[in-house]
Amino acid sequence: MRHFTIRSLLAAATMLTATIAQAETLTLSTPDPDTSEITLAAKKFAEIVSTKTNGELTIKVFPNGTLYGGDPAAGVKQLAGGSLDMLLNSTSLYATFNPKFTAIAIPYQFRDIEQLRAYLDSENGQELEADLSKIGIKGVDLWSRPLRQITNSKLPITSPADLKGLKLRVPNNPLWVEFFGAMGAAPTPMAFAEVYNALQLKVVDGQENPINVPVSAKLYEVQTYATISNHIADAWVLGMNPARYESLSDAFKTALTDAAKETETWKAANDAADIEKSVATLKTNGMQVNELTDAQRKAFVDVAAGLEEKFAALVKDKAFFDRTRAFVTTN
Repeated sequence: MRHFTIRSLLAAATMLTATIAQAETLTLSTPDPDTSEITLAAKKFAEIVSTKTNGELTIKVFPNGTLYGGDPAAGVKQLAGGSLDMLLNSTSLYATFNPKFTAIAIPYQFRDIEQLRAYLDSENGQELEADLSKIGIKGVDLWSRPLRQITNSKLPITSPADLKGLKLRVPNNPLWVEFFGAMGAAPTPMAFAEVYNALQLKVVDGQENPINVPVSAKLYEVQTYATISNHIADAWVLGMNPARYESLSDAFKTALTDAAKETETWKAANDAADIEKSVATLKTNGMQVNELTDAQRKAFVDVAAGLEEKFAALVKDKAFFDRTRAFVTTN
């Protein structure tokens, strides 16, 4: 029979207390629904972190912007202020706080997602990530997202002229306004949480996003046409409150960093596999999908090329803009 002394019981209690004290829980907010590519990636990230820490670091994922009332800019401010632990949101949103992020979104700049991923992992991407500290945020990683496509309820889009007069919801970013405005559209900045109702009520005619977004947000219920235009690249910022980050053990910090890198790789593969599935889902739900031919695409590229100086001005850091353009021409 095993005998327990008071000393051994106290030691066991101390070890248990230490184990409990080591356990941590973080919240991670995403802007999109449970089935969206970013929320799926957030859940994968949480799973990998749990595995790496033997369940001692838990990440609870909250979709649909519920922790910040659906206001993306407010979410960034709450993250810096400490009322959010972690946040995933787009680089196009962060351009509101640091215009250098606009450099990612220059239309038709990246050849494909692999080139975008290489850019995010380059010195340019590392610079953007480090710059988050200037707005009180710890950058954990940058993740690619699929290229953006156009949906609307009026007509198939095959040329810039087809956009004339089209009321198109865009992110609250002046680059989108410049680009679509140059084609004669009526770009309308709007928080994504308002988009479904705006489309349903005909406040706007269309929107543009990666092709999985009309699926996860069920925009096929209020849209008729989808155009595979691949016009703009975007990415996700995995950000964290700096004080919350510093409160973690070195082991937990390493787990977060390593899990973020692994999730980015998983996400890129998952996104690529989902594109055909998303297109099929839109068609099954009654949408007409057309893909721009090379000749049709060139007309859009030419519009973007004519706006180069305006895009550079929007980045507000000519040297960084030039380094970005140099990267895409040499890689």
